[in-house]
Amino acid sequence: MNLGKLSALSLCLAMSVSVFGGCAADTESKSYDDYVVNTVAEINGQAQTDMISDVGISKEDINVGVLYISDPAEGSGYSFTHDLGIQGMQKNLGLSDSQIHRVIVDDLDSAATEQAIDTLVGDGCNVIFTTSWGYMETTAACAEKYPDVYFSHGTGYLSNGKNFTNYFGRIYQARYLSGIVAGLNTESDKIGYVAAMGTENSEVTGGIDAFALGVYSVNPDAEVFVKVTNSWYDPNLESQYAFDLLDAGCDVITQHADTAYPAVNAESRGAYAIGYNSDMSKEAPDSVLCSVIWTWSAYYTEAVQSVINGTWNGENYFGGLAEGLVGITDTSDFCNPECDEKVAEATQKMLDGSFNVFDGVIETNTGETVGEEGSTLSDAEITGGIDWYFKTVTVLE
Repeated sequence: MNLGKLSALSLCLAMSVSVFGGCAADTESKSYDDYVVNTVAEINGQAQTDMISDVGISKEDINVGVLYISDPAEGSGYSFTHDLGIQGMQKNLGLSDSQIHRVIVDDLDSAATEQAIDTLVGDGCNVIFTTSWGYMETTAACAEKYPDVYFSHGTGYLSNGKNFTNYFGRIYQARYLSGIVAGLNTESDKIGYVAAMGTENSEVTGGIDAFALGVYSVNPDAEVFVKVTNSWYDPNLESQYAFDLLDAGCDVITQHADTAYPAVNAESRGAYAIGYNSDMSKEAPDSVLCSVIWTWSAYYTEAVQSVINGTWNGENYFGGLAEGLVGITDTSDFCNPECDEKVAEATQKMLDGSFNVFDGVIETNTGETVGEEGSTLSDAEITGGIDWYFKTVTVLE
């Protein structure tokens, strides 16, 4: 399903919880082809075939359900990027439009989430992806309710080792690289960050810290100022807080927020921006230095293929630069010319294992320290234990 013209989608999205499948066959615009290069051959090391296993589910009988917190057709944000991954998986595996079922539902509404999952199962879905943090506990309960359905939840930590897993990635690696770009392009040494959640959420906080560490590596005088919306999706606050940060003197704006408003607003003020989720240069071509991106098809293709093959093992997924799950886009023509060299150096160190962002002793903005000399924080700590900010980070009320 392409995501540009919304006439076919509009009928599907009239309700607050909308279920749609095969709903926009003739829409046009940016699709996964503009971003995705993952193929079955690249993922499985073999030529693309039907690969129907006697112990799996035949490709023709696969039905994939996906829960989104916002309309993927709107903007370039979180749900949009996940849907690019679903589109990529669909093409990689040769599934039809009728085999993909999409739902838009508030992830904080557990009753509506359960109802949506019930509907997907009733429609024959045997693989269900729930893409946002707030779906986690309801997904866990539904996995017990439907033991023959494969569930996978994005960004969370719960799983049962059987039909319910979680998936996420080392987005902090890409955040660090984007921090290098920001640090080399700020003139005011004030960089703004629109954040969805505060220190109670390691995903967001770890991303801020990784970004600030990247900034610090090339520009130790620069500061990172954060405004927290306390929502995974709040277009009004995302827009307002971007302007607040610009008013505070920030000349580079980045985000952990669903919409493109921070980038668009930065462009309106003649400031720079770093996009998130997908390439936001199409929304703000004169502002975006680069974007931190997810290529979710790397996981979605692997997961659905494993159900077809009968090789689903109930293990959680945590990929990064090496797996092609995360990265940054090419830097813009107006970037500081040092950016590409510095980014390439840091990328190579991450890939060869000599650097992992959260290495050694790290000073927080309260004067305390975390980590130990000669060691690095574990994945478990990075995904679930970062409740502190790096020393150059300040939260604005």
